[in-house]
Amino acid sequence: MKMRRVKLRVNRSQLLYLSKEKTSENFQKEGMLQVGRKETALAERFCRLRGNLLFILKKQGGELEEVLLLEKCNVMKLSGDGRRLAVSFESGDSTVFLQSSSSAESASWLVALRDANTETLRRRITHLHTLIDSHSQEHTNTTRDSSLENEGSTSGAQSAVEASPLHLAVECRGLVAMAATVQVQVCVTNAHTGRKYCSTQIVKTSEDGEFLTSVCFRGDSPTNHPNRIEVTVYRPEESMTHTTRSFMGFASFSVRDLLRSKEPHISLSLRAMDGVNDIGEVKVSRLQMEEDGGDKAPEHQCPALCDTLHSSVQDKENSPMMRAALCAHICKVYRFQTEDRRWLLVREQMSETPLSFSLPKQLLDMLIQEQTNRVLELKELGDLSPHWDGLRHDVINHCNHLIGCYEETLAELNKLSASSCFKSSSTKSDRHLQFVPTNLHSQRMEVTSPNSTGVWYEVITFGAPADHHHAFKHGGLKRLLSKHLHRRNSSVSYTRDESCRARELLASMAQLQPLIFGLAEELLSVSLELNAARLQEVLDNLKLQTELFVHALKDELVKNALLAIHDQVASRCNSSHVHSNGLLCETSSDGQDGLPSLRLQDHGRRHTEYDEDEWDMVWINVAKSLNCIIAMVDRLQGRERSLSKSSSPGESRGEATPLNTVSPSSFSASWQEQLLPLVVTLRDCVREAVTKARAAMTFVVLQGAVTATVAQGSAQMVQRRHAVFSQALPAVVCGFMLKLYGGLEDPDFLQQLPTVGILAQFEGLLSTYGDEVGMLEDMEVGVADLSRVAFTVTQARTEQPDDLLPTLSGAWGSFIVEVPLPLATFSSLPQELKDGCLIRVEPVLFNIGINQHQSLAERFGDSSLQERVNHQSCERLKAYCNTLRDTLPHMAGIQSLADLLSSLDRSVESRKRKNVELLWIAAMVCRKVNGVRLTSCKSAKDRTAMSVTLEQCAILRERHSLGQQHFSTALDCMRRDGCRMENVQKNVGSRKFAFSSVQLLTFPKLYRPPDGSYG
Repeated sequence: MKMRRVKLRVNRSQLLYLSKEKTSENFQKEGMLQVGRKETALAERFCRLRGNLLFILKKQGGELEEVLLLEKCNVMKLSGDGRRLAVSFESGDSTVFLQSSSSAESASWLVALRDANTETLRRRITHLHTLIDSHSQEHTNTTRDSSLENEGSTSGAQSAVEASPLHLAVECRGLVAMAATVQVQVCVTNAHTGRKYCSTQIVKTSEDGEFLTSVCFRGDSPTNHPNRIEVTVYRPEESMTHTTRSFMGFASFSVRDLLRSKEPHISLSLRAMDGVNDIGEVKVSRLQMEEDGGDKAPEHQCPALCDTLHSSVQDKENSPMMRAALCAHICKVYRFQTEDRRWLLVREQMSETPLSFSLPKQLLDMLIQEQTNRVLELKELGDLSPHWDGLRHDVINHCNHLIGCYEETLAELNKLSASSCFKSSSTKSDRHLQFVPTNLHSQRMEVTSPNSTGVWYEVITFGAPADHHHAFKHGGLKRLLSKHLHRRNSSVSYTRDESCRARELLASMAQLQPLIFGLAEELLSVSLELNAARLQEVLDNLKLQTELFVHALKDELVKNALLAIHDQVASRCNSSHVHSNGLLCETSSDGQDGLPSLRLQDHGRRHTEYDEDEWDMVWINVAKSLNCIIAMVDRLQGRERSLSKSSSPGESRGEATPLNTVSPSSFSASWQEQLLPLVVTLRDCVREAVTKARAAMTFVVLQGAVTATVAQGSAQMVQRRHAVFSQALPAVVCGFMLKLYGGLEDPDFLQQLPTVGILAQFEGLLSTYGDEVGMLEDMEVGVADLSRVAFTVTQARTEQPDDLLPTLSGAWGSFIVEVPLPLATFSSLPQELKDGCLIRVEPVLFNIGINQHQSLAERFGDSSLQERVNHQSCERLKAYCNTLRDTLPHMAGIQSLADLLSSLDRSVESRKRKNVELLWIAAMVCRKVNGVRLTSCKSAKDRTAMSVTLEQCAILRERHSLGQQHFSTALDCMRRDGCRMENVQKNVGSRKFAFSSVQLLTFPKLYRPPDGSYG
């Protein structure tokens, strides 16, 4: 028998069984065909099509000659003869030719063969699921109503099941095999279809297996009472192959059966494939709240905890805020025994967040707008000298490059589905996804015990924020920035506020100078009219505008900028520079690059050639010129009044006076002649002040633009920094939102936010060897940049998810994240938060490498980067905790921080290799102060899984009395069958952690996964 060379877990006997006559009802098509590998040599054979297998027999009921696997193949009709078909394979195997008895039969075979592949089957299944879901949605209300009527007295219990999650515990008894894994399917009775829902962990024991991993059906699962739940048992070593050899047995039951049972469990017989023979028994228990009373051992009580699985699930998990912040939930439920032999119900939930894409898109949009505005501001400066124009060209070229890159990235992100919330680890180097965090999830654990309701613990997991697209050949951001600052010429820099003030001064001068000149001209014109009242009115306006002008010029920014110009010109004497526009600018001690004619001074000290008070004399001259005009007008008006008084008696007697001999025209000309030189002086003083002030403020605007762009490094370096920040921002925002939602009823926490801010504690598991050194350098800068972010709480317009998503405002270096809350929630906040008080972020980063590369770095390389990062973060964390202790001395647990901080300090100072205790202590401090916990490795898939599961089990042991003897069992259970294994599946399509046995020998023992979960 011939077969194509493919890796199939089948043998000859199985193929013969599938091709037999007694299974003919399972064939899609069968009949006689001419078959051959050459068109000219065809032989008559009996062919049977079953699924994606074409069985070729010598005759009907005869020997099986060949089997064709119809995957990755192309079926076509040959031209010239309508009866002939050709099957060609992408693998390069020789083409198979088929010929039927008629054209109609050939067309029928063509359709059947083209549909005989898994891709077509998958499309059909998807279509059927869509139809089923739409049909189920239309009839949900009708089904629920009829179900409640039929059940009578049990309607209340059924309603509770439909409203809250349903949790089942599974126990296998008397199995033939030594180990088994259970697969649970929800089967819709009317539709005759099933769907795999979830699996428990593998139990390797010769005794009866009780599975710690429970099965959770959320409120949106199709567990209506008429529906059936199917339990399927597989051999563990075959569970991934999905072949018939892995199948052991199955059983099914309805939710109605479980609810009607007098006991909280039902026992079912496991039937083999033939549907007749029993291979064991499976016990399915419905989880109920354990009664708090008596000293009964767990085995004498219901081995479960929560029927109402936490009222918080309904109150908080289904709240509009949580639905907006999280999506695509994966849930696992466990039962663990405490030291006093009671049961804990642990609910582990991993969720994606829409912030993974929404915040990077907002950030890109704001960066594009910021760079565009900067280009417009520089173009508005007008004509500049060659050097300053060349510098402006450098900045504009830098901005335009970033604008082009960001617009392209934003366009590509907008093409993605609006529901995109996840970037897999395999795409972390994608150019258009470099601003999106890798594998960002919220990892949450809820613990319910007989003495307490659900308590939540959160960790945000994501790939270390790093620019994988540009890689790490020259190191990460920290190294690149250090090199750039070392090479950069020392020059004065200006903040964004100072640049804004400079632009305001330029606008004021542009407005006031023509007003002053116009009023001065009007003053001269009015002086010819000999109208004292009109002259005084114009003078008052001139005085007002000139005083405004002088007040603007008295700004210290102008004086400091003029000094900086002289320092910079002096430092550039006899030097040259080539700008991005190709212009070669040379500076000598003679010229000053088109700047105002100002004398030079040596850098750092004052010379007699330049007086620091020179600028003060400029605006003082403007004021003195105005005072001279005012004094002259007063003198002229006083002379007029005295002449008027002296002429009045003579006029009454009709006598001649000297005034009668002076013509009005000559008298007014005398006024204008006396005012003209003073007005000219005022104009000259204003013109000189404007020239110098405009040069100074242009320098400030231009230097501020340089500081924000080219002074930060090349465009690629700036883009790298923006991308790293963009990856870190959604993680912190998501963590803050979850922390805020969980602390709305904690007055100390709400008081802590506006006073000392929120702590964001990053845990890194990167090694200080190879490319991961660059990743850690990127992460260090990205985490530090988060200190420039602040949160504020606002009132949401509606409770729609889009209106509850955070929005970004501000500019680079001073971003504000607005977190909207529904009206009822917002109204309950303290007044300080409702007034928009800013909540600052205090980020700290602790990193300990744990893999084999860190072993190399510690023995033969350099781990100083890790030591420096940990030391600096320890100091910042101590400062934050001290401030919190001084501000809120009565906060719960605040007094116990001193011992933890001392332990952390000692751990940082120790030289212990792979000192993971440092990470544990930092995490405890973070939880004590209501901080946001974030954990990262290269892609948040493998090492992060080890850290998160260890932290969860440590919390269960320290805060919920998990039995020490059950600690390792719980840890292995979470790693082998928990949410982090689902995370691996999402990222790489395999349920194996990417470790080898040799690598794990270098890992700390508590960071090693259980056997069978890696490879």
